[in-house]
Amino acid sequence: MKKYTYSAKKSDNRGKWWIVDADGAILGRLASMIAARLRGKHNPLYTPHVDTGDWVVVVNAEKVVLTGRKFDQKMYYRHSGYIGGLKSITAKKLMEKRPEDLIRHAVKGMLPKNSLGRKLFKKLKVYTGNEHPHAAQQPEVLTL
Repeated sequence: MKKYTYSAKKSDNRGKWWIVDADGAILGRLASMIAARLRGKHNPLYTPHVDTGDWVVVVNAEKVVLTGRKFDQKMYYRHSGYIGGLKSITAKKLMEKRPEDLIRHAVKGMLPKNSLGRKLFKKLKVYTGNEHPHAAQQPEVLTL
């Protein structure tokens, strides 16, 4: 009798919606938990090359915490594509301008760097306040 390892198919993923409150959460710990949930590693049907993850809605992104002196020292870089076009911004200034980008950037770095990772990243929804437009999906509360 041969035993086979089951490989999940795209149709096997039912996907749930989760809501995470980032109030007082440490950025890296929050991001790793979200990335694992997006990837589907909590699911017994987890298959590395298939999207078996869930959707995650993050609220209160402006209340996320960075430990140590990272708030002043951590830098985020982007390049315009032109010579000398390297732009940089500290975590403190990014938190003032676009606090949801702190969480997006941290989670994106923890996902695969391929088409699957780009697809999984679209299942992350981040909002600064306590309100979100995904009440119709009936998200369940996910605690750290």
